[in-house]
Amino acid sequence: MIDEIKKEIEGARRSFVNELAQIQSPEELAALKERYLSRKKGRVSLLMARLKEFAAAEKPLAGQAINQFKESIEEALAAAADRHGRAEAREWRDHSLPASDLPAGRFHLIADIQRQIEELFLSLGYEIAVGPEVELEDYNFTKLNVPEFHPARDEQDTFFLDGFDDMLLRTHTSPMQVRYMLAHQPPFKIISPGKAFRKDDPDATHSPCFHQVEGLLVDRGIHFSHLKGTLEAFCRAFYGPDVVLRFRPGYFPFTEPSAEVDISCFLCSGKDANCRVCKGNGWLEILGSGMVHPQVLRNCGIDPEIYSGFAFGMGIERVAMVKYGVPDLRLLYENDLRLLGQFG
Repeated sequence: MIDEIKKEIEGARRSFVNELAQIQSPEELAALKERYLSRKKGRVSLLMARLKEFAAAEKPLAGQAINQFKESIEEALAAAADRHGRAEAREWRDHSLPASDLPAGRFHLIADIQRQIEELFLSLGYEIAVGPEVELEDYNFTKLNVPEFHPARDEQDTFFLDGFDDMLLRTHTSPMQVRYMLAHQPPFKIISPGKAFRKDDPDATHSPCFHQVEGLLVDRGIHFSHLKGTLEAFCRAFYGPDVVLRFRPGYFPFTEPSAEVDISCFLCSGKDANCRVCKGNGWLEILGSGMVHPQVLRNCGIDPEIYSGFAFGMGIERVAMVKYGVPDLRLLYENDLRLLGQFG
């Protein structure tokens, strides 16, 4: 009986050696280990199960032979695993390459809207001018004809810098208009995109940090009709050819006259009481505008008797919410790919 089990062990050993010699990958090595050392159906376990057939005197000898066979298999498998590991480590890989299963990236919705606006105004001959987000109070308020008693200049509404009485986080991108007028002589037309900051509590329509695009054109003989024509060209290119503009009287210290601008709902034209974009109102407020105040021109060294101009400003988040029916401003900042993946 003991000779029979030794003969069976020797046959299993030869089979194992032959199979091990043909192994080409760690996966094949793992499968070989499973065939010989698994607890239920491995060849070693099946041999162990036969010990109950042996007489008490032969059982220790048979068990010793099986254990020696098991140890030789474990040593051979460990050596093979070490060889495959070293070979895999020697294989050259370019770890700077991107993972193949990553989804293609796209513009964030706010960045995409800003890019679209920039491209439209570049096609109209405008330049892009950007400026600092930390601004002088003189440029942010005073030169823009904002009086000292205006509530926007209060510390409850504006982020002033500790230790710098005349510096703040800009509350709009209009200071770039001042900087440009101080450095250039008319004629010129620019847009100024960028971040702005105000002490607003976050809610569905407000954020302490937001994005704006403002425009400025100064030249001889500029009238309100030029402003109206420019905004009509932009809105029809951006929202569709059938959009109608509505100008409502407004107030801004740096423009006179000033106007709030609405567009007709590009989705339902005011015909759907349940419209997800205009809520059945038929009109969507998108921006503020007006003719540059003569005092602003004087503050920047431009003679208002010779030159005139217009300015306008819009919130990029507002434009995105209007165009795509996003109900809550905060959704744009939560990095939820289920929302952002729908755009771009």
